[in-house]
Amino acid sequence: MAANNDLVKAPYKEDILDAQKIIDVAKSAGDPKYFIKNFCFIQHPIKGRVPFALYGFQESLIDVYHNHRYSIAMLPRQVGKSTCAGAYLLWFAMYNPDSTILIAAHKYAGAQEIMGRIRYMYESCPDHVRAGVTAYNKGSIEFDNGSRIVAQATTENTGRGMSLTLVYLDEFAFVQPRVAIEFWTSISPTLSSGGSCFITSTPNQDNDQFAQIWKAALKTQDEFGNEKEVGTNGFKAFQSHWSEHPDRNEEWANDERNKIGEERFRREFECEFIAYDETLVNSIFLSNMHEGSDPYRKTGQVRWYAPIVSNKLYVVSLDPSLGTGGDPAAIQVISLPDLVQVGEWQHNKTAIPGQIKVMKEICDLIQSEAGNGTEIYWSIENNTIGEAALITIQEMGEENIPGTFISEPKKTRSSRTLRRGFNTTHGTKLAACAKLKQWVEKEKLKINSKNLVKELKTFVARGTTFKAKEGENDDLVMSLIIAIRMIDVVSKYDEETFDKVRESFDSGTTLPMPVGFL
Repeated sequence: MAANNDLVKAPYKEDILDAQKIIDVAKSAGDPKYFIKNFCFIQHPIKGRVPFALYGFQESLIDVYHNHRYSIAMLPRQVGKSTCAGAYLLWFAMYNPDSTILIAAHKYAGAQEIMGRIRYMYESCPDHVRAGVTAYNKGSIEFDNGSRIVAQATTENTGRGMSLTLVYLDEFAFVQPRVAIEFWTSISPTLSSGGSCFITSTPNQDNDQFAQIWKAALKTQDEFGNEKEVGTNGFKAFQSHWSEHPDRNEEWANDERNKIGEERFRREFECEFIAYDETLVNSIFLSNMHEGSDPYRKTGQVRWYAPIVSNKLYVVSLDPSLGTGGDPAAIQVISLPDLVQVGEWQHNKTAIPGQIKVMKEICDLIQSEAGNGTEIYWSIENNTIGEAALITIQEMGEENIPGTFISEPKKTRSSRTLRRGFNTTHGTKLAACAKLKQWVEKEKLKINSKNLVKELKTFVARGTTFKAKEGENDDLVMSLIIAIRMIDVVSKYDEETFDKVRESFDSGTTLPMPVGFL
């Protein structure tokens, strides 16, 4: 709507300035902190309307915004990061003509909240230090100097086609990972052609787009070992601790820990990369877990993390897929009795006959390198498309695949699920998830794959089960769950394996599942 209310300055209005007002305008034009501290007001939740008196760390944050084209700030909850950004963006728009500023928040409500704070600060400013407005809406403000501020939710297409001067990304770590990747891909050309970018967020996962930008920003040494002010990606990293806020002390911290728990406190106030969602494996454990290793060799598309040796048993599990470009099929190779992830394979465009062929090639390689005496156990999930896999095995000849094709015990299967392999039901999945949780957290199972570790960090509680976080995959985890069920069967016949895992197979053991599953 047009700007026609008493709270905003009319466009193209001429001001009569006395000496002090001229000084105010001159100082504000050159120093955003002067403008913010002298002319911006905010809404305090208890005190109401108060001047925006910047704390020390907030002044440092404004300096980072002002002195660096790219910056990324990792900050605790409720320290005024969005308000600081809003104040700076308001200053930038009014004192840098013909600028287009995009605010992209992880939710539309968040974008509107930031815009609301900008509007409040604008309305509190005296006319002589603020620009007039030509349009004044909930989602955008247009100034008479040609600048505008636009607030939107972060999507794959946000900002596409806009000529942007400055992009501000709020709580970027909480944008869905695939959306964040697509958005960053689409916005990067704008930045490379002269735009600036400020990112602020509380951390979430340690492998999302925010984390990648943050980690690259911390790499401030060049190839000769010289220290630079910005990271290898050109971003200036900024971080503050909750104790820098004048209203927070150890007593406050202890009270907050008691209210929200250690995990949430460490994520939201200590700024540790601990997954926000309710992960199957304890999120604090995941944050401290080794991120995985690069494969020491590859055979085709199979990644191997440990040599094949003759004195072990091997479990090879396949979670099949249609192979049409959607969800991938996946294979896990686990050695027994040491419970080490030896190898894995995944692909989303290999048809089911090709998936069985890959499994056979893995078994062939194990037999070739470990000798004919090595015991190999292989199987598949037989749900839905698993029927096609069973037909392929029959046509290929089960006897042509080295090792033993094992299935779940008949006593656990209904008359409708007597097919070979393992049928995944709600109950069998949760039981295997409980074992996976225990084995990982007690460090009985050694996971070597970076891809599998990444999937575990997005394998979360959804409804009454565990699935991949929206937009992510869980095929490697699901093939591991099939392997765990296979190990359950193998352990009944192998004493060493049984001793290794007997705690989790003890019928009297009750594992603590995440909230909502008890």
